[in-house]
Amino acid sequence: MSTGTNQSQQPSATQPSGMDPVLLLVLGVVFVLVLAATLYLCLVHPSLTGPIGAVGGVASALIAAFAVAFALRRR
Repeated sequence: MSTGTNQSQQPSATQPSGMDPVLLLVLGVVFVLVLAATLYLCLVHPSLTGPIGAVGGVASALIAAFAVAFALRRR
């Protein structure tokens, strides 16, 4: 009699196994648009290539640090 009540009282906790596909799609589109805008600026204004490269290098390091911190926090 107690085995039936124990099974019915346990809630089924399902954890989401990843990110939302719509969020991934939006992030992908934004990433492609930023890359396209950067390429356009570098091609049209060659004098901006140095500053854009510097900002891109710093931004990529910051994104990598945030990604590692976020991955460690989710564990």
